[in-house]
Amino acid sequence: MTSPTQAPEQTKAHEPHPYIGGRDAVLRALTGWRMERPGVPRVVILTGSPGTGCSRLLTGFLMLCDPEYRKGLDLDALDPATVPPDLPAPAVPSVVGLTAAQTLWLLADHYELSATRTADIFPELGRLPLSGRPVTIVVPDVDRAGPVRGTGEPAHVVRDVLKPLAAVESLRLLADVPREFAAELAEGLPPGVAQIIDLDAPEWADPEGLVLQAEALLDPEFGAPELPFTTEPDARRALAEAIARHAGDGAGSRLTVYLAVRSILMHPEGFDPTDASQLPGSVGEVLDLHAQRLDTHPRILRQILAPLALAEGDGLPVHLLTPLASAVAERDMSEDMARGMLLVAPFIRRIERAGEGIPEDEQTLLGLPHPGVAEAVRAGIPNVPGAQARIAMELLDAVPDQDWAKAGAYVRDRIAGHTLEAGLLPRLLTDPGLFTHAEPVRLRAAVEAVPPEQLEAPARTYLRTAPLLTRTQAPAVLRAALLETAFVEDGLPEYAAVLRRIVPELPWHTLWSAPVAGVDAVTVGTLPPSAAASDSAAEEPVESAPLAVAVSAVPQGTPGSSPLKADDPKAPAVLVQDLATGSVIDADPAQILRLSDDERAAGALGFSRGADYVRVWRRGEQQGDEKIVTALISATPFTGTDLSPDGILLVATESGVKALQIRPAQPRATAARRSVPDPRVAEPEAVAAPEPEPEAAQAPQAPGPDARPTA
Repeated sequence: MTSPTQAPEQTKAHEPHPYIGGRDAVLRALTGWRMERPGVPRVVILTGSPGTGCSRLLTGFLMLCDPEYRKGLDLDALDPATVPPDLPAPAVPSVVGLTAAQTLWLLADHYELSATRTADIFPELGRLPLSGRPVTIVVPDVDRAGPVRGTGEPAHVVRDVLKPLAAVESLRLLADVPREFAAELAEGLPPGVAQIIDLDAPEWADPEGLVLQAEALLDPEFGAPELPFTTEPDARRALAEAIARHAGDGAGSRLTVYLAVRSILMHPEGFDPTDASQLPGSVGEVLDLHAQRLDTHPRILRQILAPLALAEGDGLPVHLLTPLASAVAERDMSEDMARGMLLVAPFIRRIERAGEGIPEDEQTLLGLPHPGVAEAVRAGIPNVPGAQARIAMELLDAVPDQDWAKAGAYVRDRIAGHTLEAGLLPRLLTDPGLFTHAEPVRLRAAVEAVPPEQLEAPARTYLRTAPLLTRTQAPAVLRAALLETAFVEDGLPEYAAVLRRIVPELPWHTLWSAPVAGVDAVTVGTLPPSAAASDSAAEEPVESAPLAVAVSAVPQGTPGSSPLKADDPKAPAVLVQDLATGSVIDADPAQILRLSDDERAAGALGFSRGADYVRVWRRGEQQGDEKIVTALISATPFTGTDLSPDGILLVATESGVKALQIRPAQPRATAARRSVPDPRVAEPEAVAAPEPEPEAAQAPQAPGPDARPTA
């Protein structure tokens, strides 16, 4: 009992979260989810309009969930109902810029799962014994998923990742998703399992937190300039309340307050804190009011920001902003850009990059501070596809000599995203140079978003080859080599020829490819001149040297093949082809001669094979001096491999057989004729058919986006 002369003890008010500055109602709900209280939903879906504060709220909550970070917070000053228990940190896979498949493999890596397919990841997560506790996963920023904006990757993440995760009964999930997917994510779950927290809804409103945000942004203690309405506490509080009141709850309120304060502080001249007409109620109004206070038409500000709102990735290299703004506006924007930096300053974010391989003119990027700003700017563009088409044309003009190898990284890697939104991507997908030099994950994502019926043959070849390019993270020269082979396989030799011309350092040239099913093994052999009668022999001069041939073991009945045992329908047959041209040769298998070991050893190159790779190496003067020349990789296992002394690699898969001239071969001997007779050829031993090769272990591969992406 207190003395009559003592004032009653005041209940100590709790401090707001130091990063969020409010949102106690939501933090209590999230803390209940983290504590696994009985009756609390197992799946929580956080959503709201852009700029409502979902990302910031989730970041602040994760601060409290991280055992190390929470050591630096004064937890006793916070409302106990908003502080989650001290548990191991949840898994937080970042989906920004990633596909749904990449996100799943991030989880598989985090939990060290043994899954080899994405479908195996969900049941393995359900079987994880983590000290008897449920698996806890937090997925933020789903709206930013995907390497290309126009591919709709957030929908794939929701349907292919989050919905299956939510269905795992031993798993607790918290996800930040766009509003249009919130109900879909909860759909199908039993009653009470999922809860949707929509920050735009009145029950989650936080007007006091909004005032605190504005007040902190106006406070010189936190970096604001000293002005009459920032240094005087009552004036600062009154302005903060007015800004928050006009911004309202939800519908981008947090972003509106942030931008409004930046606009005022960067250009306080002419701002009257008592004039309510100068306070915005939305992100779009912030843009318009800021331009008007600087005596500029709002259209000018929006035209300058338009390329950034339409940009892919983190932003545009500085040197591209003026030409792209001019393209969107359809007029020269140079003068507006020259005097417009104060105009755009509150709405620009600079990103400085440094590192080997980044050209000087691409080290500084300009971007918008929040996707909500981009949404507001895009809403004012009358024809977004038309604007993207003009941007794409400007980017094409920026390719020096139309050589993609000389193009800047943004132009090379991001033009597909612009042309996709413009509806022009199919017209771009006939350029082997772009296929070679564009970053394959982004280009593949864009091409996959195009309806298949709109793709021409070269694009279909690229799409067929793209999984191999992304899985192996092949560099540009190897991408070109794999595409060169793919074009030959698909009957597009003219595109293969373009690649040979524009990438002279190709490690091989594909001589021919034949779609033969069921090839069990291949070998290089020779035929005596008298037996080498191909389907084009009448046009060829008679030569005295044996002819190098490719011999494939195939099922009986394969067109052009000869059975080894005519009376045994189950016995294999052999298909004989000119090694240099692929022409089918009608020859008696008994006349085919196998190369001797000495002939093989006389060649400059050797090879080793795994299940889906063949390494070709140059022989050294001594054992151990071998140097890798190249490696051929395949999306399907090899069923047969051989190498001629003059460097022609013969390989077979389930889809066919092909021959590649390894470059530079620099042969030390030639075992059989191709165009010039060689009288020094020794007599090889006879061969009836190639012997099947045993399957070898798969080659170790660098982790790629289809397998194990980097977080």
